[in-house]
Amino acid sequence: MDTRFYDEVATPIGTIAIAVDRRGRLLELQFAVLPSGCAKNRRACQHVRREIAEYFAGDRTAFELTLAPSGTHFQQRVWQALTEIPYGRAVSYGELAARIDRPQAARAVGQANGANPIAIVIPCHRVIAADGTIGGYSGGLDIKRHLLAIEQVALAA
Repeated sequence: MDTRFYDEVATPIGTIAIAVDRRGRLLELQFAVLPSGCAKNRRACQHVRREIAEYFAGDRTAFELTLAPSGTHFQQRVWQALTEIPYGRAVSYGELAARIDRPQAARAVGQANGANPIAIVIPCHRVIAADGTIGGYSGGLDIKRHLLAIEQVALAA
């Protein structure tokens, strides 16, 4: 197994944990759950910490990190499509399913969205219910609302 390093980052939404491989590729970004099988190494995670801080400060609308999430082929397709949703925009689960040419797979897309190991950077928070309401979020609805507010995404009342 490849060497993995982690660090914790204090943010306005609470502490998040990040994990990178020895090449600096982002493997995980989770809410207050420490990645397993990692050695703490602040320096190895410095580039991720910087971009996350810039995002929360409102100075970054696109991440430049190299990502290496682990998942099935279908999950990888969904996660790639998530990275293509522009900052400040939201799409429905059905729209996301259509973007990967699987228009009948909205539920499966929702499950892949929930399994995203790199929250925020792979912006699963930008997926909402078809009626414009917030839908669900593995980090909790308060965190999702906060992330959407940072990006000034308008939601249905």
